[in-house]
Amino acid sequence: MWFKNLTVYRFNKPFSTDTESLEKALSDFTFSPCSSQDISKFGFSNALGKHGETLVHTANNRHLICATKEEKILPAQVVKEALEDKVAQIEQAENRKLAKKEKDSLKDEITTTLLPRAFSRRSQIKALILPELEMILVDSSSATKSEELLALLRKAIGSLPVIPLSFATPIEKQLTQWLLEGTTPAPFIMQDEAELKSINDEGGIVRFKQQDLSEEEVLAHIANDKLVHKLALHFGQSVALLLQSDATLKRLKFSEEFRAGNDDLGNEDPLARIDADFALMAGELVALMQATVEALGGLEATEK
Repeated sequence: MWFKNLTVYRFNKPFSTDTESLEKALSDFTFSPCSSQDISKFGFSNALGKHGETLVHTANNRHLICATKEEKILPAQVVKEALEDKVAQIEQAENRKLAKKEKDSLKDEITTTLLPRAFSRRSQIKALILPELEMILVDSSSATKSEELLALLRKAIGSLPVIPLSFATPIEKQLTQWLLEGTTPAPFIMQDEAELKSINDEGGIVRFKQQDLSEEEVLAHIANDKLVHKLALHFGQSVALLLQSDATLKRLKFSEEFRAGNDDLGNEDPLARIDADFALMAGELVALMQATVEALGGLEATEK
């Protein structure tokens, strides 16, 4: 339930699809396991996992969706060795060299033969649609995986006009200024981890962890033309995170005190507890994104 990473996108046009319509659209692209000949399958699954019954879970007009992917594990080396053995057998029996087209055909046949015996693995990726902020937050640190989910969502609803989150002022300049001043805009609190990169392509990268970032050793790198590209922060007392210059927020960790906000509900009704935790998390993520946009000087202007 609790998001661990945020890859953030902005809507170019207001997101106006209601819960019922979104549920219906996603139902045409639900997840189904791989058959014997499928190498992978990708589709929407219950937003709240085994305790849920819907593909979309909504609270306060904030929509949670989840996609499941199953992939067959067929190591390339296994296929390569089987292909080499088969090619060698045919070339020896027929006393000739096989053409590339023939080898490609054999490779396809071998893959088809091996797929039913291959192991499979499943993974899930969740996203939070926030119409009030005109944003969608994907719980992934991978742009590739995030785009895969967005592509599936776009296919389901027909249109998804989104762009990656970007700011009017480059994030690395803002983070560098914070480090130089030794302070961050409230309610953010600077921690003891940062990564600095040279402004030159040939320059180096230096990482600090568990170190006072106000020390001369750290500031000297800024004087030598390095900018801060990653900075560990606390958002008030609720969330620890790593803010990066590509606008992703990684390693989100909600504090135990914050997560205990619904402890009075107990765990007798798992679905009710998950629903309450979702509402709690979604509300804090809205506050986090609003504060991030303000602290970084506002979003980059876009045409709508």
